[in-house]
Amino acid sequence: MKKNSTPAWLTTFLLRVAGGIQYKKLVKASKNPKEASEQTLRAILEYGKDTEFGRAHRFDYILSAANGDELYKRYQEQIAPSDYEDYRALIDRHKNGEANVLVPGKPVMYATTSGTTKEPKWIPITDVYLKTVYGKMTKVWLYSYIINRPKAFYGKLVTIVGKDIEGYAPDGTVAGSVSGVTRRDAPSFVKELYAVPGSVYGIKDYNARYYTIMRLGIETDATIFITANPSTLVEVQKNVDKYYDMYCDDIEKGTLSKEFDIPADIRKDVEAQLEPNPARANELRELKRKYGQVLPKHYWPHMQILNTWKCGNTKVYLDKIEGYFPASCLHQEFGYFSSECRFGIVMDDTNYSTLFPHYHFYEFMAEEDVDKLSDPEALKSVKFYQLHELEQGKRYCPFVTTFAGLYRYNMNDLVEVGTPYFNTPRVFMIQKVNGIVTMTGEKLHERQFIEAVKNASAESKLDVKFFVGFADMSVSAYHFYYEFADANVSQAQCDEFTKLVDKYLREQNVEYVAKRDSFRVHDPIGHMLVENSFEKYKAACIAEGARDGQFKMNLLMQDDKRHEKFKKLVK
Repeated sequence: MKKNSTPAWLTTFLLRVAGGIQYKKLVKASKNPKEASEQTLRAILEYGKDTEFGRAHRFDYILSAANGDELYKRYQEQIAPSDYEDYRALIDRHKNGEANVLVPGKPVMYATTSGTTKEPKWIPITDVYLKTVYGKMTKVWLYSYIINRPKAFYGKLVTIVGKDIEGYAPDGTVAGSVSGVTRRDAPSFVKELYAVPGSVYGIKDYNARYYTIMRLGIETDATIFITANPSTLVEVQKNVDKYYDMYCDDIEKGTLSKEFDIPADIRKDVEAQLEPNPARANELRELKRKYGQVLPKHYWPHMQILNTWKCGNTKVYLDKIEGYFPASCLHQEFGYFSSECRFGIVMDDTNYSTLFPHYHFYEFMAEEDVDKLSDPEALKSVKFYQLHELEQGKRYCPFVTTFAGLYRYNMNDLVEVGTPYFNTPRVFMIQKVNGIVTMTGEKLHERQFIEAVKNASAESKLDVKFFVGFADMSVSAYHFYYEFADANVSQAQCDEFTKLVDKYLREQNVEYVAKRDSFRVHDPIGHMLVENSFEKYKAACIAEGARDGQFKMNLLMQDDKRHEKFKKLVK
């Protein structure tokens, strides 16, 4: 593998200078979050005031407010809390070539992610958001690496991100992964640290993709490993365990195994950076003789930073990789991050995300009010808190306003407030809310599950009286429970029915497809319920103290206590 042309000390110096400038701006904003938030809201509204959306929602009137309190009062009056479906029609017009609808001009790209309907979300990304907001936050992120581990950039970087280009809107605008674009547009002195060329993320077969990533990565002395989902690490290590000897043979010869389905253009791109390396191959073979199972702490002994999510539901995967990396390696939380908004980044080992009040405008709804989101009348009386009003230890549902055309956008998450960064609260993501379940980023919605069961029933001609689903982190799979109208349905028929449900979920949710194809979410498991299962479940809950008149339940959950009750109702 070719050596870097930029010395490690110079790379570190350049990143420290660029990140240090943005870090000072963050510190300034964090000392007075109320003032920074007002300035940011004004800047976002000024940016969008001449769009169709800005005129319809009287941005000029909002901006004429004399002070921050009046500005926010007017903003709340003119714009209601929103979700993606409130913007879909406007975004579709942008996708078909119209300008100045939701954002000034047109988006420079779209980030695609799953929605609550069959159609995925196309999140608009503006030039201002991509370069000014996203780019500068990344500089602070990399700066934090150096502050925590001064030699973080003295080796190679192994990153697993999305493709920079996954498709195109009707007007030709790129759709893809923002993290992939950011990686692609990094300075040349950072790009040469990448162990894996960006084209590799275009390999559709995940087994082949993981093999290529690790065949390249394991040859290097990597010091940084970045992948959002720790479940990916579990699958990567399975690939290492299975193909370790093949890695060694490829590294010795400077080749890429022909056993995998890798497109010719990507294979050519990878092979261009390969050279025979028998010394490294022998080192790796010796590690296997010595340890048996070779782990990252063996093949990457100088690893400085491991960056993954440690929030929400990821604990089960973190337990599986415990002891994999060197003790001196900092396992840093990836930060509160989604396609809609890079909400904040973690800058130390606390797991709490530092927020950027000079880049986004944040609002929060108290946890106890989240149920009112589906009731427009009740929502009118709900208090929304600004950043400086949050209380440490309490939980909230966050809403964000960005330079990319999202206004008071519901993130559908529950976050907990931690210690402040100077005077700005930090947050930690607890879980999804409002009928959304996710084990490793698939964001499966209750509506999608209901629709999938309905379609499976129509195709199979099997009527379902009642059904419910549970996410099971211990096996990274969904358990689907059905009470069929025909009591004679066999387990084999139930299994086939579950395959149909899986098929229809794939049609509705692009993130679910990605997680299923990459083995991070395994085959769903079907179970048959006894007759009158819902009534028996309800009776058990009421016996434990639930109120009959207020009894309700979701049909898709991640709730171990409720799950245990349904396990007892299986035939």
